[in-house]
Amino acid sequence: MKKTLIYVLVLLTLVLSACAPATTEETASETGGDTVVTSDRCGDPSQLADTIYMYNWVEYLDPDILDQFKEECGVQVIETNFDSNETLLASLQAGGADYDIIVPSDYMVQVLISEGYVQELDFDIITNIANMDPLNTNQYFDPEQKYSVPYFWGTSGFAVDTSAVPDYEASWKMLFEPTEETCGKISMLDDQRETLGAALIYLGYSLNSTDPAELEEAKELLIAQADCVRSYDSQTNDDLIITGETVFAHIWTGDALLAGSVDTGGRDEIEYVIPEEGCVIWQDNLMIPTTAPNAYTAMVFINYLHYPEIAAQNAEFVGYATPNAAAKEVLDPEMLENPAVYPPEEVEARLQWIEDVGDALQLYDRIWTEFKASVGS
Repeated sequence: MKKTLIYVLVLLTLVLSACAPATTEETASETGGDTVVTSDRCGDPSQLADTIYMYNWVEYLDPDILDQFKEECGVQVIETNFDSNETLLASLQAGGADYDIIVPSDYMVQVLISEGYVQELDFDIITNIANMDPLNTNQYFDPEQKYSVPYFWGTSGFAVDTSAVPDYEASWKMLFEPTEETCGKISMLDDQRETLGAALIYLGYSLNSTDPAELEEAKELLIAQADCVRSYDSQTNDDLIITGETVFAHIWTGDALLAGSVDTGGRDEIEYVIPEEGCVIWQDNLMIPTTAPNAYTAMVFINYLHYPEIAAQNAEFVGYATPNAAAKEVLDPEMLENPAVYPPEEVEARLQWIEDVGDALQLYDRIWTEFKASVGS
């Protein structure tokens, strides 16, 4: 009887194995010997770490994707956040935590490469680099596309609460020359290149000016504006305009769109504006520090984020434009057709990239420090 039962069990095992999806395989986890089912989107299971660490912007990754990756690949992604590219750079310079993945913006990519803080990527692992739109690859900050993978891109204009300011102009004037009614109800990004950049653009100068006189003029403009600024904030500026504490917010695209969507707790009276003078166009990127302890697993996760359906899911959560051309085939059409997310060509012509200003970065640091000291921030 036992022998017969064994034959039956063996036969049943063979049948079930034959019916199992070809895209999965089982491997024993290193923690406790549990069995983890991994798909062919997980790379080589024998090389996967149990945990990787990601240093990311706030609310910039759908948490459901982290759960999916853990379930599918058996890897936990632990995320911590930074609030500016300069904070990210300072963390790496200080030899902080051993991050496996970081998410710097365009100009900071250039700095990190030149300073030797990041490693070249293996595109035999990150095969989904093939899904990228040409607009987002081989840009000035990584011209040979060796060190980075595009993550999201967008613009830095302003949001307006049209229930409070129905007759606004599509101009930086709204923020830099506020009325008596709007004074005290403005937020600006707490980011030296973004906020100095907005002032430079309004004054008619290049976003990447290295002219000391022009930067002094931009500083004076920010100082003059400061009494009307409710907050310098890169993390909760969307909450401030939703609650009515501000009526104008210097803001990144996705945050503005989430603030203007009732589906995500926002209000449909909030609109996003790309000023007629132009504004920043930016791209955030996925990179791996040279000190990353789990580089292979990090590259598997970067590749995972760019499967079309995963990239579309992530884009719909964060509200930013995906650089993944293949993801646009499954992206919500309403988002794809939104000119605030994907600006038309005539608007793109007014946008400027933040570039590495080289030694002039010390000048920017001084100007920004003097400005923040003058307003007591």
